[in-house]
Amino acid sequence: MFSRPVLPRRRSLLGALALSVVGVLGVAGCNSAVDQAGADTRTEVTEGGVLRIGDGGDLTPASLYSGAPAQAAITGLVYDTLIRYPADSLDPQPKLATSWKVSDDKLSVHLALRDDVTFHNGKPLTSADVESSIRTYADPARSGQLARTAALVADFDTSDPHAITLTLARPAGNFFDLLDVMPIIDQDTLPDLDTGKGYNGTGAFRFVSWKPGASITFDADKQYWGGAPHLDGVEYVIVPDAQTRVSQLRSGQLDLLLNIAPRDADELGSNPGFQVVDQTGVQRTAYIGANVQAPGLSDVRLRQAIAHAVDRDRIVADVYQGHGSVASLPWPEYSPAFDADLNGTYDHDAEKAEALVAEVGSVPVIPVAYTAGSTESEAVAQILQADLAAVGIETTLQPQDQATTLKNLIGGTYGGLWITEHTFAQYTPATLPTSAYVYNANKNASNFSNAEYKAAVEKVWGITDPSSTDAEDAYRALNAELLDNAFVIGLFNHENELATSADVHGVGWTKKGELDLSNAYLAG
Repeated sequence: MFSRPVLPRRRSLLGALALSVVGVLGVAGCNSAVDQAGADTRTEVTEGGVLRIGDGGDLTPASLYSGAPAQAAITGLVYDTLIRYPADSLDPQPKLATSWKVSDDKLSVHLALRDDVTFHNGKPLTSADVESSIRTYADPARSGQLARTAALVADFDTSDPHAITLTLARPAGNFFDLLDVMPIIDQDTLPDLDTGKGYNGTGAFRFVSWKPGASITFDADKQYWGGAPHLDGVEYVIVPDAQTRVSQLRSGQLDLLLNIAPRDADELGSNPGFQVVDQTGVQRTAYIGANVQAPGLSDVRLRQAIAHAVDRDRIVADVYQGHGSVASLPWPEYSPAFDADLNGTYDHDAEKAEALVAEVGSVPVIPVAYTAGSTESEAVAQILQADLAAVGIETTLQPQDQATTLKNLIGGTYGGLWITEHTFAQYTPATLPTSAYVYNANKNASNFSNAEYKAAVEKVWGITDPSSTDAEDAYRALNAELLDNAFVIGLFNHENELATSADVHGVGWTKKGELDLSNAYLAG
């Protein structure tokens, strides 16, 4: 139901907001679109070299599980997960777990583990590490977005070091989403993980060092259980300005960019020296968030007015050069929660927006935050400001760096509206409203709490058959809650894009978007 073909291409079709705070991470067994997309058809693999990744975000050790770019580089390169979804489906594939069995009542999951895996410090992987990884991820203080799902594990049987049985407090239709997202960590090295001094995983690359504000360095693990990487290492280079990153890619100072503006994607995609490739299966949704505790935004009529006032078609056409699909809901077309009719609920209707503002009466000046460093994100903020002014809503624009954006998302501390993007809609429909910072029914960035919304989410969470009639009804009710309450206002959906030099081959990614460089190589 969730699968669709991987369609890598030299020239990008969908754009990525440079203000993204969601990470770009990696996977074994996924298709290597960068390799397929390259003009160079050589079959010889070149050994050695260091691949240099450019992005704007620095590491925040305390939020390793957040999925922000620097954190995602670490979780994707240094750590493995229990299972792995292919980028284009939700069909679990073996990773650290070789097989699994789910009980008929969906309350027990038995996982057989590989017996030939060691952490980078030589410690063997055992079922005790899986238990500690789940318990650590479930800790709300660690900001893992699927922490609620991890917390459903009520009992662990680790009597066999190479197998584990997990007993759940209730059925959860998205439990395997957790097993795909959650890194398996070494509990003994948690103090180093929390300070950014060390990361001990079982992945294809070893953490070497972090230079705050500059770079994160990784060496290939030549004893990696999945086979030694072709690269000697990877360097994640922190370059806050988007155009500087593009310039450095052009000049050969960088080899790969985690996202790229549509105009640059078009230019690089037509140049044989570069590749621009859609990360198939890694959907992101550009949106406007609203802190419902901020002055004025507690009134749902004002939030609905904002949803009608914004001109999504102009944003996609003028700012993102047609790279994206306008939508009021976050779901990709292959999701069982997708509803084509409801996707147009909030069309551009200035008259309706103005009428709703009139009903509200006095409206305070509302701050609009956006992540700095991108002409596209600034342009979206300016269009929103003009659209809202046209219906009687005055705003002030507030650029923020990526670290501040992440802090506000986790803490729910925005002063009004914000513009960024989210992911997780490409997973089982239960994951978005139980997990994502902006949708989590228990605690979200909007500080939105509503009994009807929580009930709709709970219903969806318990569904284990997404094709059933009960599922259809539950998804319809969830969509109604999302649209009626408008605490998250969708702008458009798109798949993320990677930009690389033509010398980069063999790059893959996870369903979440983490880079997989275990088979990557440089060939000049």
